[in-house]
Amino acid sequence: MPERPIRLFGDPVLKTVSAPVEQIDDGVRALVADLVDSVRVPGRAGVAASQIGVNLRAFSYNVDGDVGYILNPVIVETSGDLELLDEGCLSVPGLWQKTPRYPFAKVRGIDLDGNEIELSGTGLMAQALQHETDHLDGLLYLDRLEKDERRAAMRAVRESDWF
Repeated sequence: MPERPIRLFGDPVLKTVSAPVEQIDDGVRALVADLVDSVRVPGRAGVAASQIGVNLRAFSYNVDGDVGYILNPVIVETSGDLELLDEGCLSVPGLWQKTPRYPFAKVRGIDLDGNEIELSGTGLMAQALQHETDHLDGLLYLDRLEKDERRAAMRAVRESDWF
């Protein structure tokens, strides 16, 4: 499967809550293959289905050489104090902002066989789990920024070449 183009800020699919995967069929298997191929591009830590224009709860991840996917992910645990971390997004190219994230996160979902799986981690993995689950809930990292940081980020978006 090929790498799929990434939808950019302003595309309505990015602000839409993704529907759960109800049935695992050839279409869902093809989606997972596309997500995994799309996340293998250097510099990518995660790709949500909404970022490639599909309104289903699925994302892929690529953290420290560990590449995988999860269907119907839900954050079931976060811990630690919120930290302001440098964060960017493929759908908001070229911008990095201080974004509040928990240092530990755990998500629960299913694999292509319908088996329950959990993904958890600290550092970049925790950040990716929160970031990608946000996408599936219709949120961008910009929505999590403090007021002044968000104002500056929105100004940078409006002034960008791609917007």
